[in-house]
Amino acid sequence: MAKKKLPIREIWMLSREYGELAGAGGVKDVVSQLSVSLARWSGRSVHVVLPCYGFMDPEKQGFQLLADPVYPDRDLLFEVDLNYPDEERREELMVWHARQERVNIYLLDAERFREKKNVYTYTAEEEENFSWQKKGEGHIDYFAMNILLQKAAIDLMVLLGAQPDVIHCHDGHTAVLPAMISEQPGLRHYFRNSGSVVTVHNAGQGYHQEVADLPFAQATTGLSLSLIRNSLLEDCFDPFLAGAPYAVLNTVSENYARELRETIDDHLTGWLGHTLLERGIVLEGVTNGIDPEAFSAKDPERSHIAAGFDPLGDGPLDGKKKCKRALLEYLAAGKTVPGIQQSGSLNPEPDIPLITFIGRLSAQKGVGVLTGAIKKLLAEERDFQFLLLGTGSRYDEEGLIRLAEKKENSGRVCILRGFDSILANKVFAAGDFFLIPSQYEPCGLTDFMAQLFGNLPIVHSVGGLVKVIDGKTGFSYGLQSVETLKRAVERALDLYKTDPERIRIMQRQAVELIHERYTWSTVSKKYLDLYQRAKQKRFPAA
Repeated sequence: MAKKKLPIREIWMLSREYGELAGAGGVKDVVSQLSVSLARWSGRSVHVVLPCYGFMDPEKQGFQLLADPVYPDRDLLFEVDLNYPDEERREELMVWHARQERVNIYLLDAERFREKKNVYTYTAEEEENFSWQKKGEGHIDYFAMNILLQKAAIDLMVLLGAQPDVIHCHDGHTAVLPAMISEQPGLRHYFRNSGSVVTVHNAGQGYHQEVADLPFAQATTGLSLSLIRNSLLEDCFDPFLAGAPYAVLNTVSENYARELRETIDDHLTGWLGHTLLERGIVLEGVTNGIDPEAFSAKDPERSHIAAGFDPLGDGPLDGKKKCKRALLEYLAAGKTVPGIQQSGSLNPEPDIPLITFIGRLSAQKGVGVLTGAIKKLLAEERDFQFLLLGTGSRYDEEGLIRLAEKKENSGRVCILRGFDSILANKVFAAGDFFLIPSQYEPCGLTDFMAQLFGNLPIVHSVGGLVKVIDGKTGFSYGLQSVETLKRAVERALDLYKTDPERIRIMQRQAVELIHERYTWSTVSKKYLDLYQRAKQKRFPAA
């Protein structure tokens, strides 16, 4: 007998990132676009909770302090228990609230969050003030930040009388919450009707938010020592393992979920996927969606890209050459966006294919393979240019700068260190091919973004990047190496020169596939199925 469907009316989400408010990667886009989609097309009540960081200005961003539900003439002010092993302690919070695109957003304003100038890492400004806060290094109190976010979100729901149908926890930063509301006295009763979903956006080592100090984990979370010990991965308390028994667990593509459970690639997670499998915990896969309109150059607000840019139009890709010419002239003049450092330049030759890359310069993103392949291609191929926008390790940055500043590469290589969203859109729109040579990739969103601007991705076919269909919506290669990436780029360049009509067909097919399978209105239905199953966990007989 089929289980009865339970109503999903109210959804709360917890995240460290959200849209334009705070972001460091694709999580900000997933959380914001999924939230808006659920609120808009399904009419559900959607609420998102995240920290109020020091770089935010809530009032300028349209937020107001939340009133106390009991004393409406006062601002809501409350304390959260955040004990240390040898000290019982509390931290004080206020809450900023705004309703944006039908989504209720709450910013938790606490000293621990306010003192941070970046989402996950210290900035140059912080290093200047405190020498031990090294630029680019993660916050030393990351675990306490995460637990404060989760405990404060729980307290906020209780104070507002909210009993969600589902609480959706994004990444290891919020994955302990399902255990806390299921195992702690009072909370297990208050949230008895609330299912939990935990989405693993990245299971790679360094992304779990694990902690080796078990007494600290126990004191801050308030969980039992037995639960703490049962949630160890490589001798550390792992939030994913803690929350998994109490939640529906998913990651951000079907293929990444398979890789974690079935292949040796799971060693990159510390064997999280295999551990979940051994414990009988199902790991679902839901490939991320995208809102094509958010990357539409037809929108007048994006006139900085090109008017009339329509990848689905007939004939040549209107506006593409205009985009490329404008950006090449800008770079050739040596102009810079504030915060962006330029090395090298590109000759203003829009008929030459432009290969692009936007992203973190890290081992996960395959930057070593990328650099090696581009070096070889520059030595063997004359008719292409390479443009990179990103930042990362000093070693990777310096290697790319040397490449750009070589005399023989003058006018052919340009490295833009830093990130700017408007500049990124210009690079997407100007480029012909977009490199994604990731060592592993849970889903990937930049392939979607590139495709929506007629920039065909060239990808290492792993994780969520298998959605790029070789020869139809982009180019892909299997074994990860300098040579295999180089050959994939050569195939793309050859097609660009010999069969431009085929390139145009691929550009259209890529955008058509996004509209067919990967819009949030389609993908959010899969999340509603997960929410239904999470709710069923609370009512197994229903």
